[in-house]
Amino acid sequence: MDFDGPLLRGRLIRRYKRFLADVALDSGDTVTCHCPNTGSMMGCADPGLTVWLSRSDNGKRKYPLGWELVETAEGALVGIHTGRANALVAEALESGHPEQLSGYTKMRREVSVPGEHMRADYLLSAHEGGAPECFVEVKNVTAAVSGGVALFPDAVSDRGSRHLQVLSRLARAGGRAALVYCVQRDDVTEVRPADAIDPAYGRHLRAAMAAGVEVYALGAVVSPRRIQLVRCVPVVCP
Repeated sequence: MDFDGPLLRGRLIRRYKRFLADVALDSGDTVTCHCPNTGSMMGCADPGLTVWLSRSDNGKRKYPLGWELVETAEGALVGIHTGRANALVAEALESGHPEQLSGYTKMRREVSVPGEHMRADYLLSAHEGGAPECFVEVKNVTAAVSGGVALFPDAVSDRGSRHLQVLSRLARAGGRAALVYCVQRDDVTEVRPADAIDPAYGRHLRAAMAAGVEVYALGAVVSPRRIQLVRCVPVVCP
């Protein structure tokens, strides 16, 4: 995924009210921008970090600048825009990543799961080899890394647990269900559940895997020009 235009670089002054951030641009201007990430942004929102902003041409937006990237204290580039995750995964799926989900010729977005109060991010169907259709849920991973290990979630996620329970019921009923972690970092070697932050999510993830839900993680190459999911990252549940 290429950014629509050149990004503006600056230094983070503060992130506040979840959706806002003040940034001192390299140009000398200080601006308030939209923060498109509702999580805690652990390790990605410390004052003084280098950040990159995009500009929207939508005249109806109160804040035309949006926060896209941050360089962590360790020097890793991270895409913090959670709204990019679905498009990044769709791009990867169309390119055959992960390989286990390749071969489908149709992909629908925001599909209701039968009998459940949930819309899956994608429904893959019409597989070239006759594999059953597959419901796919996407989760964005940005949380701080230690020794290459990324954690999800970075805050308690009741919604994430509910989604895992729905995917588990699908799998137990004989359907195909998959969870894909979109890792918008270039320093990750594995993804683990953040048991210390949300132990319930960790339990539901392990139960989902035991029920037959397929769990994948795709790692990104990140730059101020583009973000692209290019590699599979193991998901480890010790």
